[in-house]
Amino acid sequence: MSTSPSVADAPPAIHPRAGRTLAVTGLAHALHDGYTDAIYVLLPVWQAEFAVGFAILALLRGLYAGTMAAFQVLAGCLAGRLGGRLVLVVGTVVAALGYALAGSSGGIVGLCVALALAGAGSSVQHPIASAAVSRAYGGRVRGPLGTYNFTGDLGKAALPALASLLLTVMPWRGVLWLLALVGLVTAGLVAAFLPSVAVPAAAGKASPEDSGGGRGGFFLLFAIGMMDTGVRMGLLTFLPFLLKAKGASLPTVGWALALVFAGGAAGKFTCGWLGERIGVLWTVLLTEGGTAASIFAVLALPLVPTLALLPLLGVMLNGTSSVLYGSVPELAPAGRTEHAFALFYTGVIGSGAVSPVLYGFLGDAFGPGTAVVATACTALAIFPLAFALAPRLAPGPR
Repeated sequence: MSTSPSVADAPPAIHPRAGRTLAVTGLAHALHDGYTDAIYVLLPVWQAEFAVGFAILALLRGLYAGTMAAFQVLAGCLAGRLGGRLVLVVGTVVAALGYALAGSSGGIVGLCVALALAGAGSSVQHPIASAAVSRAYGGRVRGPLGTYNFTGDLGKAALPALASLLLTVMPWRGVLWLLALVGLVTAGLVAAFLPSVAVPAAAGKASPEDSGGGRGGFFLLFAIGMMDTGVRMGLLTFLPFLLKAKGASLPTVGWALALVFAGGAAGKFTCGWLGERIGVLWTVLLTEGGTAASIFAVLALPLVPTLALLPLLGVMLNGTSSVLYGSVPELAPAGRTEHAFALFYTGVIGSGAVSPVLYGFLGDAFGPGTAVVATACTALAIFPLAFALAPRLAPGPR
């Protein structure tokens, strides 16, 4: 997932090398988001290799996301002292080395350490790269930030598909080493071509008064964001196993995940546009209701209809997030939009780390089908929170 800096705090002019900044940060975004989601393709391989249950597999995914969430604030502090470009390069190298270490691990403990290291390296990308795009484009940043966000979804689609293809011709350890090499090459390109990233002056102190819906509105939004992320990450943890149970081969699983992620990219654009026209409430009800209905359909349908449904499932899974992110400034305490974004993204990424573990325990106890049903029920549980949030938003479609 990516952070969105406050447009109001950015310089008004477009930097002469803004296009290069967007291209290089987009490349970094694609790599790091691809690293994050390539793990889903490897979970069935690791289950067979290390003979572990669903809870341990979810822990492997959660370690990456958890360390990525935990080190974002530290990454911002380091950027202020060392420079954003240097921290972004070093973080990318660390993420690549984490993947290389995972390929060299001889047991589940070593794999856990390697994934935690890779997640810590990836923590630098969202805050530093999105801030660089914001400063490069100044007051015209909304479109470029949308492009930057979209590059992350391209990485989510491309790297899992590449990993699944490589798994058909080489051992999984070799696949990880090749992905690590891609990361090192990307770090070199960032070092060579990213314009210097200057850290803006710190924002002034916040007003004691809240804006928009106040703290209550923000924390309702925060709760919806955490639950929505939990549904998405919980379902994606079990989706490869559901597809395998329907007869899908490993390459088919990889391409199926690519279909979901491609649909998710479309969902960010489609539902952002839709939210402007029918409002946050109805968009959230549509996407969360559609998510629940799609999950039940995936459980019931055979393989081929399931594969056809996956792009729509991706649209619904990611659609809510594009609406929620746009509501953060409206509900942030006055003068503290950056702080509100930091809290929001840390919360949703943290939810992405913890929720798969909880669903994993449920899957071990009652089976993967029950855990997947629980994700659909969680999506439906967002409905009352959305109704409570709606009066706290400004009148009219938002």
